[in-house]
Amino acid sequence: MATSAVRRGERIAEACGKFRTAFRERNEMDQQQPVQGQVQIKADEKELQGQYSNLLMIHHNLEEFTLNFIYIFPNGAQGKLLSSTIVSPGHAKRIWRALGENLARYEAQFGTIKEASEGNLPTPNVGFVQ
Repeated sequence: MATSAVRRGERIAEACGKFRTAFRERNEMDQQQPVQGQVQIKADEKELQGQYSNLLMIHHNLEEFTLNFIYIFPNGAQGKLLSSTIVSPGHAKRIWRALGENLARYEAQFGTIKEASEGNLPTPNVGFVQ
């Protein structure tokens, strides 16, 4: 089990490295030849590395959706809020649509994503502390 976790970590690290390299190359190209009307986004290496989240909590009210990206530590007794992103309902729907389109492309390229059965997933009892 530890070996598969190590392999998964290595695959994630390799994918992150490839993403950072591709992003850096693309960013350098974009800086050289800006296209009219194109938005230039600045990001430092820490932001490009990203963060792994294994829990997402979504809350909403009339005017906004809040997406809380959380990492639950392997012991299951502690976790950390990594990011809290607040978006409008219209943007939440665009995110939902874009995620669905990307999942469909992923499965077309790599095959169906297998999910753990509902009975095997523990339901975390999560509460925020400061």
